[in-house]
Amino acid sequence: MRHARDGAAAAMSAASRILVARGKNEPQELENPDVAWGQRARDGVWVPTRDGQRIHLGIDATAADTVAQVLRPSLRVFVGVDVDTDIVAQTTAGGVRLLTVIHGPDAPSEFRFAVSLADGLALESMPSGGYDVVHLRYGATVGRLYNPWASDSMFRQVKADYTLEGTSVTMRIQHTDAYYPVVADPHYER
Repeated sequence: MRHARDGAAAAMSAASRILVARGKNEPQELENPDVAWGQRARDGVWVPTRDGQRIHLGIDATAADTVAQVLRPSLRVFVGVDVDTDIVAQTTAGGVRLLTVIHGPDAPSEFRFAVSLADGLALESMPSGGYDVVHLRYGATVGRLYNPWASDSMFRQVKADYTLEGTSVTMRIQHTDAYYPVVADPHYER
């Protein structure tokens, strides 16, 4: 088993390489006082909506008791949340990114994120493959879970998509023939 500090460094290195290759259009890591992180993976994160409410995104993983290594207020790493899998969690100006780093072929191909919405909010499927958080009374979009992307270490696109099962959004990554590590990006913005 990898040492937690080495695991965090490996996850950060993989995520950084892919983000640099993707370019400047990626949301930047930024401290956001409206975002509240739990201590463990299962605790997840509370993120704001445009109408001042909060939603909760939980990381539903095999090792859900994994404690975050907080590298700075806007960046934490959950090492070993599943077999050959780490999560690099970033705070952005309007939300969060949960960069899922897959280190090998034994890693799962599905990752669940439990979503808890405030009363009056619902998830609505979008043609892009993402989900809007919609205020039911007014029909307004108050947040968005963008369609996921994934890339391998050769900077090749890896197929990634979401499915909604009850109150969990499942990200599916088809990483079978990829060059590892593979980085996938669930990204929420208000």
